[in-house]
Amino acid sequence: MAAEGVVQRETRPVNKRVITRLGRSDRSAIGLWFWEIDRVLLALVMVLISVGLLAVAAASPAAAHRYSGGSLVMAPLHYFWRQLAWVAISLPVMLGVSMLPTTVARRFAIVGAIIFTVALALVPLIGVEVNGAVRWIGVGVAQFQPSEFLKPFFVVTLAWVLSLKAQDETLPVVPLSGVGLALIAALLMKQPDFGQTIVFGTMWMALLMLSGVSLRWLGGLVGAGFAAVVAAYLFYPVATLRINNFLFSEGDTYQVDTAYATLTAGGLFGTGPGGGVAKFRLPEAHTDYIFSVIGEEFGLIACAVIALIYLAIVVRVFVKLLDEEDSFTLLAAAGLATQFGVQALINMAVNLQLAPSKGMTLPFISYGGSSMLALAVGMGLLLAFTRRNPYLTRSPYVVKWGAK
Repeated sequence: MAAEGVVQRETRPVNKRVITRLGRSDRSAIGLWFWEIDRVLLALVMVLISVGLLAVAAASPAAAHRYSGGSLVMAPLHYFWRQLAWVAISLPVMLGVSMLPTTVARRFAIVGAIIFTVALALVPLIGVEVNGAVRWIGVGVAQFQPSEFLKPFFVVTLAWVLSLKAQDETLPVVPLSGVGLALIAALLMKQPDFGQTIVFGTMWMALLMLSGVSLRWLGGLVGAGFAAVVAAYLFYPVATLRINNFLFSEGDTYQVDTAYATLTAGGLFGTGPGGGVAKFRLPEAHTDYIFSVIGEEFGLIACAVIALIYLAIVVRVFVKLLDEEDSFTLLAAAGLATQFGVQALINMAVNLQLAPSKGMTLPFISYGGSSMLALAVGMGLLLAFTRRNPYLTRSPYVVKWGAK
């Protein structure tokens, strides 16, 4: 018999079904994102960012020593702490962009392309000169390089334009995209920025190939591109100087010579973290030539591993796109992967004296807030376009691309 004053409550069966956070039963926005995102691709990017922080820490003492003088005295790890702050800002941006639905990501990129094309046009008027070239806008830490942000937005916008041909064969998408490229190339050459012009042109050609443009078109475009390079060599002093320095070792080759000497100074296994000496003679050791610092302190084997990581990212994306049925998603993701791989390839080739100096950063490894943030946006878009519903299965190898 129950004691007086004690109220007996009705007992209900307990629901034992527990939704595990980030488990397959978690239908929250973050839970869905976790299962849809390419976690292998994300892990490879995180490895690159970690390697980049280590490399900037190794290069920072040399850069701080070079740029200190008079009343300005930088701490040895000055650039490392600044890069760490930029990584802390860029990671949430990358993850946030990767959560966007495809349609929202496409609109975001198109708006971004318009904004940064306008910003690129303003560079000759209000730009800031850095290392002899006017490529930046802003003041102090607020400076940014419009061309860095424009690259991923241009790729996605170009993919959208080319994908419209699948809906209407009569649309002149190739001439339209060519006009857009010509506009951007003209703005870049005014800075001057020959290297970025080549990157934009390479991305355009790659997307034309993927969209199935005829071989006659491609042959004509390759010929036009070669003619443009020859014209730049003949009539554009910056291009003439860079190409002559590379082909004939004319003029000032100190940077590329010192970069190669630094790269090979450590042999296969390197001098160890902080043990490099040649890096103190290397200009831009923390940015354009950080790959050489990695070679000196961590060895040529480490350089080869980094190159393989870049290759793995590009191959991972293209393999994943083999079963992609949407033409826009295919072109956008393939274009972003191509842009990422070409930029890494050019930087490493310059350090190995296989290409003329371009003033181009090594993705996610070189120091630079503008570069890091722009790469985070681009990789966020790539992660957004490669997301997959884990509950759906696709027939393999449904995508057919190529020129006719």
